[in-house]
Amino acid sequence: MEKSLKKELNLLDIFCVATGAMISSGLFILPGIAFAKAGPAVILSYSIAGLFCLPTLFSMAELTTAMPKAGGDYFYIMRGFGPLLGTVAGFSTWFSLSLKGAFALIGMGAYLSIITHLPLNIIAVICCLFFIFLNLVGVKEAGRFQVILVLGLIAVLLGYVILGVKAAKPINFSPFFSNGLGAMFATASFVFISYGGLTKVAALAEEVKNPGRNLPLGMILSLAVTSCLYAVVIYVTVGVLNPESLKGTLIPISDGAGAIGGDILRIIISIGAFLAFISTANAGIMTAARYPLGMSRDKLLPAAFQRISSKFKTPYLSILFTGLFMVAVIMFLQLDLLVKVASSILILLYIFANFTLILFRASRISSYRPKFYAPFYPYLQTIGILGGTFLLIEMGTFIVFLTVIFILAGFAWYKLYAQKRAVGDSALIYALERLVAKDKELISDNLLTELKDIVIQRDEIIEDKFHKLIEQSDILDIEEILEMEDFFRRISDKLGKKLNLAPENLFRKFIEREKEANTVIKKGLAIPHIVVEGENIFEILLLRAKKGIIFPDDNIVHTIFVLVGSIDQRQLHLKVLAAIAQIAQNPEFERDWLGVKGEEELRNVVLLAERRRE
Repeated sequence: MEKSLKKELNLLDIFCVATGAMISSGLFILPGIAFAKAGPAVILSYSIAGLFCLPTLFSMAELTTAMPKAGGDYFYIMRGFGPLLGTVAGFSTWFSLSLKGAFALIGMGAYLSIITHLPLNIIAVICCLFFIFLNLVGVKEAGRFQVILVLGLIAVLLGYVILGVKAAKPINFSPFFSNGLGAMFATASFVFISYGGLTKVAALAEEVKNPGRNLPLGMILSLAVTSCLYAVVIYVTVGVLNPESLKGTLIPISDGAGAIGGDILRIIISIGAFLAFISTANAGIMTAARYPLGMSRDKLLPAAFQRISSKFKTPYLSILFTGLFMVAVIMFLQLDLLVKVASSILILLYIFANFTLILFRASRISSYRPKFYAPFYPYLQTIGILGGTFLLIEMGTFIVFLTVIFILAGFAWYKLYAQKRAVGDSALIYALERLVAKDKELISDNLLTELKDIVIQRDEIIEDKFHKLIEQSDILDIEEILEMEDFFRRISDKLGKKLNLAPENLFRKFIEREKEANTVIKKGLAIPHIVVEGENIFEILLLRAKKGIIFPDDNIVHTIFVLVGSIDQRQLHLKVLAAIAQIAQNPEFERDWLGVKGEEELRNVVLLAERRRE
């Protein structure tokens, strides 16, 4: 049985993981280089880059609240496009996050090497081993550590802004568009990767308390706060530094602090930069390690990666594998080119996230039930796809070529290892079936069942007596229009065989019950219910009639719950009637009931409906 991870992370943890993953090299290294490209308009470049993140942010927020499972974007891309692209997505995200974490560790090593005089890579490896240990102990401890780091970092940056606003020189902002509007947009593409850590929290979705609220809210708050911090910190830096000095520095914020408050403030900001690199490295291991776990569950990697510590409830083998890969990168590889490839892969994953949301919406799978819905569908997702494509092209031919090589390596692993092992439906198949396979089934119910189980786990749904009855009930999907008597005769034959009762007696009871009182309780819905002789008998039959069953007074009914029970089950009878009444009051119930395809989807509409449970 698949082991679950502990739900330890709250809204503050999510906010700090996302924010800590963004505020590092994007703020402490890139602004000087970006200023050389765009001039003072670099302030707007960062804001524009943040806006480019919005479509993917909303798409990922919806998908992760529908599927809060370890592996984040890999998990839903796998369910959207199937195991082939799922394999590529899993390797791609793990590779990108691991490299960025290693890059942050090298940034830490660069700062500490000034104090300790030890080789940079040795310091980075020691730091990496510390973070491996921290993440092995537990995600709660790693998350709390992240909170302390990020809140400390934000406090330092706000202090820098407060002291620096008065020192900013207006002449440094004139002319504002010194290199033209084109340079401003090109620089927005260049600094886009500064926001790349925003969606790392998707990988931790399975360990989030109340993911339907905390995941989207944490991501949105993180983007808002980080975008504002980027804008005001860079505004102060441009205002206090000589333009020529700013163009040539790799430590722009530290230099700005020196210009404002001398060596003391420079040291404080350098400590803030160090905190930023720590938080990015910690978030890198924490999130990247969840991808081998998710892939192993889907049989794309060996089962060993599913092992979870019985004491700490952490995926220890996946954490060790990821951490040791980062150690190898630090010791043996040149990061510059690899980080660019990682950035291009992340942009590609952003594109796939938007495509995946469109696929799930188009598939109309009944058990796809996000707690957060992305606004302005599908226009926002289209903008995200086009914007990501533009940014990918801006990376240059050679980087795109290397990215293609990496993707082909993922295809090779799928063919050699995963193809014979991996199984699973995809939203793509469901969407295609709706378009081209009207009279035949192309798919199984695996994805429906998996998504249903995820919703039950996410919402902590209690499987009460009514829930179990629905899971065991028969379902009829009648295509033709029927008169009530013909309908009762058909269901009497079916129920008679199942309950070992005389069909004629059942038919007579249904007709008599209808004469006593019409069982159509609202437009389109009827609940025929009868009492039969015997003990411990209770059965529910669910029925959909798209063209309708004609009840008395020309009532056309499309949704029917048939209840048959013995007298000793009267209490259960009343509880079931109350549960059905609650479900039927949901304004979305009728739309979902008439819109889904297949018996299992009809069952899921009832099982996952919101109601009071006992």
